[in-house]
Amino acid sequence: MKIALIRPNYHSHIVTPPLGLGYLLSALKNAGHEVIFIDGLNMKLSDEDIVERAKDCNLIGITVLSAFYVPAKRLTKQFKELGKKVVLGGVHPTVMPVPTLRDTGADYIVMGEGEITIVELVKAIENKEDVNRVPGVVTLQNYDNYSVRDFISNLDDIAWPDWKVVDPRNYKEPHGAIIKNFPVAPVMTTRGCPYNCSFCVSPQFWQKKFRLRSPKNVVDEIEYLIKEFGVKEIHFEDDNLTLVRAHIEEICNLVISRNLNISWATPNGIRADRVDEELLRLMKRAGCYYVVFGVESANESILKTIDKKESLDDIKKAIATAKKVGLMTQGFFIFGLPGETEETIKNSLRFAKESKLSRAHFMLLDIVPGSRLWGEHKDELSYDIENDDYLSYQEVTWIPPTITKDALKAWQGRAIRKFLFHPRSLYSLLKYFRLWQLENVLSRLKDYRVLSFFDKNKKSK
Repeated sequence: MKIALIRPNYHSHIVTPPLGLGYLLSALKNAGHEVIFIDGLNMKLSDEDIVERAKDCNLIGITVLSAFYVPAKRLTKQFKELGKKVVLGGVHPTVMPVPTLRDTGADYIVMGEGEITIVELVKAIENKEDVNRVPGVVTLQNYDNYSVRDFISNLDDIAWPDWKVVDPRNYKEPHGAIIKNFPVAPVMTTRGCPYNCSFCVSPQFWQKKFRLRSPKNVVDEIEYLIKEFGVKEIHFEDDNLTLVRAHIEEICNLVISRNLNISWATPNGIRADRVDEELLRLMKRAGCYYVVFGVESANESILKTIDKKESLDDIKKAIATAKKVGLMTQGFFIFGLPGETEETIKNSLRFAKESKLSRAHFMLLDIVPGSRLWGEHKDELSYDIENDDYLSYQEVTWIPPTITKDALKAWQGRAIRKFLFHPRSLYSLLKYFRLWQLENVLSRLKDYRVLSFFDKNKKSK
């Protein structure tokens, strides 16, 4: 069977090799199928271009996040008009399978981890067997009694992403924008997260299950990326890279013992309460130069409300310790969480400055399907997921009763501007800046309303 795996084109500042599709490519090829990969995002393809490239395929697979649900739905409908079978996978279809099936007209949804499920689905289609009996597949015929597939127990059994297809040398808009070295490749050493932050989809998608690849398997992949593709930087995209201390320690020690010349960072964030000076020094010895902490808010009450399970003291200590050992630091902040006021926003900005973070990113709360906040506030949302102009983490999706929409939206650009133009922040950005990154940086500044001539709401109170 000839299969197309597709990432739609949509507006994003982060254009990295899609790990999920990379894993599926390997799984299907190892099962003997002909597979083509169409990255509409990286290649900036129109819907028509994508459809044209996949017109000879028997099965169309499309990955879907809530951030690009609309283009994924458009593509699905176009492929269905051509009589193609369409399977959707990813976070959005997994947490909203029935609405997604009904709204898009897709034939199948692969729930959660897809490496085994997609192969069994294709086999069932080829053999004209009942696909409704394949664990992990949801259709409009079996949605009320479909078989749930267990999570893969041994992550080392999963073949690495098909790096020859999702070649990291072809991706120049990395997570974090300004990086130390290029090419950069994303790697995940774990899957899942045991925590229950109310703004995050991970608790529902991964069911709070946490599994680890063996450190050898991880470092073997890193070494392969270095030797075969000239990769000079790794971005660990785990939800919790440092959760199991022995695991990250062994990864670091293997990188050191093999003399791998690699820089690396944690742009998806690590928990402040899971690092200390000894571990951070080891990470630096192994090539780490940049760590990100999910601060979210500098208000203890808000942190408790979102079930962060971290204190400001934890976060302050981790930032100071990382700075002490010579690592660059970044903090993620979310404006608009329950209990947010203009004063709590000012406190978060003050905390970012006083903690001497190298960088800070101030996002607007995006209440996405599958999060606990979605279940609590989905009927109060101030945006429409059907709006193709909706920009994730850049638009007000829900307005707490303690702040106005105008103030909330204005404070994002204002906070970034106030932090960014501090000498320490500018230095951390300019230190690794390269001319080819300029377009991406300017795009971010525009979308986040950082520069005054872009900030239409700069006078909002």
